[in-house]
Amino acid sequence: MAPPPDGHGTGYGTWHPLDGDGCGKSRRGAGRSRAPAGFGPADDARDQSYLKTVKPRTANQEALMAAIDAHPLTIAVGPAGTGKTYLAVTKAVEALTAGRVGRVVITRPVVEAGESLGFLPGDINDKMDPWMRPIYDALADRVGARQVRQMVKDGTVEVAPLAYMRGRTLSRSFVVVDEAQNMTYPQIKMLLTRLGWHSTMVVTGDPDQTDLLPELSGLTEAARRLEALDGVAVVHLTTADIVRHPLVAAMMPLLA
Repeated sequence: MAPPPDGHGTGYGTWHPLDGDGCGKSRRGAGRSRAPAGFGPADDARDQSYLKTVKPRTANQEALMAAIDAHPLTIAVGPAGTGKTYLAVTKAVEALTAGRVGRVVITRPVVEAGESLGFLPGDINDKMDPWMRPIYDALADRVGARQVRQMVKDGTVEVAPLAYMRGRTLSRSFVVVDEAQNMTYPQIKMLLTRLGWHSTMVVTGDPDQTDLLPELSGLTEAARRLEALDGVAVVHLTTADIVRHPLVAAMMPLLA
């Protein structure tokens, strides 16, 4: 599906930058049970479109998808809007549906972007909702909102806050690490060493958008040290790979 003629996307569910390459279908989610993390009544009240296949739009996106297929650990570094998280989630769903992994583990640091949200009620999934919504939206694009709710409920998709990852071994899992620019070097080191047998880990982040002090972010240093290691792929995306509104690509150099 192409974007509207004036170039203004009207939001999730109407146009997605990768939507044109997939063969989609729609269904209406009408579940009555309380929606787990990331979904509410609005998701049940609208038609949920999702994609069967996703194809890369740029050479770097193609390199990222190939790297994920070929390496246990892939680090994707690049600006906002380049499809890092979306493509990682796409590959996670592919691995899960093909039976190569038994679960998808999603983690990201709970770092507020300049604002304090205060105390958040509910269980761990509820507390993670504000940070996990982009991931859930990407998952819903791939399998539908109702299926995502069921996967979260039965543990096929696990939300694992960074603070709870120490000591774990993630075997036969596809691990998506989002917003890694907001992790310190010791945190990234701890997280990378969680990788177990028959697992794939994809780490995504934009070093230019860290909410930490620049010298505290460990993503760039971890990518630099691991780039030469067999089994690790570091893919650098640029503003040329941005697939959001055309203004995003135009603004990035001016806002750098």
